[in-house]
Amino acid sequence: MPLRSPRRRLLALVATSCALTTVVALSPAQAAPPLAPADAVTTSPGRYVVTLASDPLATYDGDVRGLERTRSREGRRVDTTSSAAREYRQHLREEQDEAAAAVDAEPTRRYDVSLNGFAATLSADQARELARTPGVVSVTKDTLHKATDDKNSVDYLGLSGQGGVWQQLGGTAAAGRGVVVGVLDTGIWPENPSFAGQALSTTKPPASDRYRPYRAGKNITVNKSDGSTFSGTCQTGEQFTADLCNTKLVGARYFGEGWQASVPAANRRDYISPRDGGGHGSHTASTAAGNAGVPATVEGNDYGTISGVAPGATIASYKVLWEGDSAQTTGGWTSDIVAGIDAAVTDGVDVINYSIGSSSESAVDEPISLAFLSAASAGIFVSASAGNSGPGASTLDNTAPWVTTVAASTIAPYEGTVVLGDGRSFAGISTTVGESVGPAPLVTAASVRTAGAAEADAALCAPGTLDPADVAGTIVVCDRGVYDRVAKSAEVERAGGVGMVLVNLSALSLDGDLHTVPTVHLNPPAATDVRTYAGTAGATATLEPGNLTSTELVYPQIAGFSSRGPSTVTGGDLVKPDLAAPGVSILAAVAPPSNSGRDFDFYSGTSMAAPHVAGAAALFLGAGVHPDWSPMDIKSALMTTAEDTLNADGTPNTDPFAQGAGELTPTAMFSPGLVYPSSDEDWLGFLEGNGIDTGTGVEAIDPSDYNTPSIAVGSLLKTQTVTRTVTAVEPGIYRAQASVPGTSVKVTPSILNFDSAGQTKTFKVTITNQSVDFDTAATGFLTWRGAGNTVRSPIAVTPRALIAPDAVAGSGRVGKVTFDVQPGVDGAFPIKGFGLAQGTASTATLAAGAESQFETTVADGAKVAQFTTRTSAAGADLDLYVYRVQGTSATLVAQSASAAADETVVLTAPAPGRYISQVVNFGNAPGTTSTRFDHRGTVVTASSADGRLRVTPVSPRATVGEPITVTAAWSRVDERSPYLGFVEYLDGSGTVVSVN
Repeated sequence: MPLRSPRRRLLALVATSCALTTVVALSPAQAAPPLAPADAVTTSPGRYVVTLASDPLATYDGDVRGLERTRSREGRRVDTTSSAAREYRQHLREEQDEAAAAVDAEPTRRYDVSLNGFAATLSADQARELARTPGVVSVTKDTLHKATDDKNSVDYLGLSGQGGVWQQLGGTAAAGRGVVVGVLDTGIWPENPSFAGQALSTTKPPASDRYRPYRAGKNITVNKSDGSTFSGTCQTGEQFTADLCNTKLVGARYFGEGWQASVPAANRRDYISPRDGGGHGSHTASTAAGNAGVPATVEGNDYGTISGVAPGATIASYKVLWEGDSAQTTGGWTSDIVAGIDAAVTDGVDVINYSIGSSSESAVDEPISLAFLSAASAGIFVSASAGNSGPGASTLDNTAPWVTTVAASTIAPYEGTVVLGDGRSFAGISTTVGESVGPAPLVTAASVRTAGAAEADAALCAPGTLDPADVAGTIVVCDRGVYDRVAKSAEVERAGGVGMVLVNLSALSLDGDLHTVPTVHLNPPAATDVRTYAGTAGATATLEPGNLTSTELVYPQIAGFSSRGPSTVTGGDLVKPDLAAPGVSILAAVAPPSNSGRDFDFYSGTSMAAPHVAGAAALFLGAGVHPDWSPMDIKSALMTTAEDTLNADGTPNTDPFAQGAGELTPTAMFSPGLVYPSSDEDWLGFLEGNGIDTGTGVEAIDPSDYNTPSIAVGSLLKTQTVTRTVTAVEPGIYRAQASVPGTSVKVTPSILNFDSAGQTKTFKVTITNQSVDFDTAATGFLTWRGAGNTVRSPIAVTPRALIAPDAVAGSGRVGKVTFDVQPGVDGAFPIKGFGLAQGTASTATLAAGAESQFETTVADGAKVAQFTTRTSAAGADLDLYVYRVQGTSATLVAQSASAAADETVVLTAPAPGRYISQVVNFGNAPGTTSTRFDHRGTVVTASSADGRLRVTPVSPRATVGEPITVTAAWSRVDERSPYLGFVEYLDGSGTVVSVN
């Protein structure tokens, strides 16, 4: 059946669900994994970020003869102007030149503070050769990244008011004083009152006002709370002058070389300057550290005042995301983002907010992640958005252990009520129903469509689909999906409607967008009831402000869009997200030109949650609080004092894959009792334990043993013991209590006695599965209580019947491959081989933007189905979407949408039926107008016999944890054709065998 082309490239969902726009990346936004020699054949010409093995300035310890240490001993700002830094920077430059010269490449940008490497335009051969060069850690394709997107969040969090956190810290001016929050985003709108400040003086401040920023030559200096200094730049550019910085906005820089090289001037819709072209950066900056008590009036509606979480802190904006004329040209390239991180570390920020990400998880050793490792090593707290691809499992991003990954939760909502003509009332979210609207006829959008509009598009209130003759004077029910939410109300307004009821067809987030007609947003079952009633003759409705029903909207809940764990790139051995913070209907500063002239707007997304945590970290680091605490100490305090969110029925939500440790609780965070410390040596050990060679000689640790304030075992083979270390903030006797239903949990020792603050002790936790089904996560908590404190950590374990590779590969007419399987059971352990299957191949040629569809039938009982695209066109970019067809509907079941053309989707134990592979040409190779490719659909069943696959041993006896070596041997195959087989184990799982 024909399928509509994906309207958006699903790979890189923006982590903001904005009030004005729901932006989805139409570009290769997922960070490409670093190239190793084994997979270097997949390279294509383009711009790359090359990472070298030697330490950058932020982490260099002086192990090169004749070159002094440049790493800050205090874990604070790196002195990049010292003689040692100059000499070591020259050493790194020589290394970079040598690596580039080896393949006759020319660096276009260099990195030496948070990352040692360079960006360069490389041919496929150059990229492959560099990936094999000694001293080169990775060669990563430069990819486009996207902004991740009580009623007042600071009131809800207990920051404001009598007895609030700000008052305890000495008032709003003291809340974050002496701290610089760096924001990597779309820039800043400096005229917004959230960023107002005094003009910068050239006179150094007196001791009584020591933290006041001032100009020192061309730079802006801030004496920070930890005793070091920040030295920022107010970079001039399009509609941005140096005098726009002030005592609040102490830095504004932009990084767009990669973007400008990729996007022609005619396709740019941004200021080539620090000025915010979208609004996202201003929103996140004002949420983290905007001024306190800023009046927020939008289109005549008074929403009171707004404040940043740390209003006493200063802001440095680093523009790394850019607005283009389409989603393909909007975002930020890896090379620009790393340059922004490098600058933030060099300038000396204390906190970085990173509300950027994709809908799939980036590798923990990609350049941006490694740059953040160096930033954390330099004492910089990094808060990152989890992503907006929920509520599905394993949809989050930014999962490195040295960053704090933030989910989005709801706060007290702005409410509105839909009163139906039959007397029933339903409450939902509304920021635009200020007075009664109606009674008026209530109609479904599909019933008032224009003659030429498709029913499906009209139901979504797509632009141009509603007939003014039928809509005038009515309240229209519009389905959520595909089109921007505010575009739907704009269509209702265009057609003459007086109001809108926006309905979710399934339980999703409710968003307080500023619609152009009064709107109430509903979830099922209310949404279903209203939609059904609207389809009856004579239906009417009235929209009323507030909640007129007896049903309260429960909060805080984890937003439906908030991305969930478990983390896949870490094998489930790290609980992510780390915690949650408000991220739904957050009112903050924006850029007026791109936000309908508004100075403030409601945005929703994990992008809005992350700056709440960044602001909380700034409060910790403020003068007189804990300016000497490390980023991981702060992260630990935030996590162990977090509180559970709620489910829709009001019961506690204890799911760590949704909320992490819980929701940010500023009223408790300064008294954590104990903290779980870690540093760069622990982070490097974690990487080594995940099979990543850091070249540092640091010993690998089991990732489950990484010292974080959570416990995760992604593959529990009956029993496992993990180790943790805690440091006392408040001395005393602490007693452990741990519980994970279906398992036994033993803590040794279960009592820790701390004689003094700063004392460190180690304990072990042994978790044994008793009744939890295989492949089912079991969750619970470990809680230490003592000295008046509760120190809580989430636990997540997933018992497995075995651990085996997902796939193995070989080649030749006859051959074999061996691999180990670790059993999680004792006794009989049957192993079966199926295949080989050759599949069905098709060839097609596509112009840019065009698509082809291929049908594959999956038989009942099939073991595995694989769909692939292959082409010899280096530099082309194909995307593969696989749908299952049932009747007249098709459901997307999997996708492969990397920046390359060779895509693969594998489905194990696929449901029987018809499948359609949709191949979309996202871009041709340079200098070509089309791309020729092969598509192959292969299904392995019990009767597949295009080639022979023999597996040994067939029926070994298993002992938990003792590896079984398996051999898969094949014969009778054509060396010119690919084949697929499957090795099946006792639980039905298996290993895919690819031949040729």
